[in-house]
Amino acid sequence: MTQNYQNLVATVENAREDVEKAAAGNKAACARVRKAMQEIKSIAQDIRKEMLELRDSGGN
Repeated sequence: MTQNYQNLVATVENAREDVEKAAAGNKAACARVRKAMQEIKSIAQDIRKEMLELRDSGGN
């Protein structure tokens, strides 16, 4: 697996506790979750680019 994918998984796992706190009404946790979601979005975009490069290079 790629390093970006591993970063994505780690970021999602790290956000889990804040998501639970946010669901319970913690406003600070909501802000942390929003920040984590922006980071996830960025990492996901990097993975997309990586996969396009892999596809265009013939998969090697």
